[in-house]
Amino acid sequence: MQRPEHELIRQSWRVVSRSPLEHGTVLFARLFDLEPDLLPLFQYNCRQFSNVEDCLSSPEFLDHIRKVMLVIDAAVTNVEDLSSLEEYLAGLGKKHRVVGVKLSSFSTVGESLLYMLEKCLGPAFTPAMRAAWSQLYGAVVQAMSRGWDNE
Repeated sequence: MQRPEHELIRQSWRVVSRSPLEHGTVLFARLFDLEPDLLPLFQYNCRQFSNVEDCLSSPEFLDHIRKVMLVIDAAVTNVEDLSSLEEYLAGLGKKHRVVGVKLSSFSTVGESLLYMLEKCLGPAFTPAMRAAWSQLYGAVVQAMSRGWDNE
């Protein structure tokens, strides 16, 4: 990615990162709309959520949202050199694989991320910004996908 894309990502993330929990909740609400089968993967103390609202309001899940937003924040911070996050992201991929997440679900997560950015930024979310985020997210998923490789 070239410099102008980096700046578009940073600029948009500055707005989103002011309310990470609020925007992260939008991302996950959209994710569960698009792929409801993901809801049962979120269990805490062996308790499954009966509906999306229960999940999105549980303290454990809010903690998960915070962690996801921190990973995005790390990707934005290291946008010039994502290779510095390579091992961390591969480990994160492995954790997701172990709990039953399919690699294909990450394209739905990507759609949900773009949806959240669009909702948060409105008209400021330009096609160039969308393309820059798609590229960054693609690189993150590529690194995470190593967690699905055989040992």
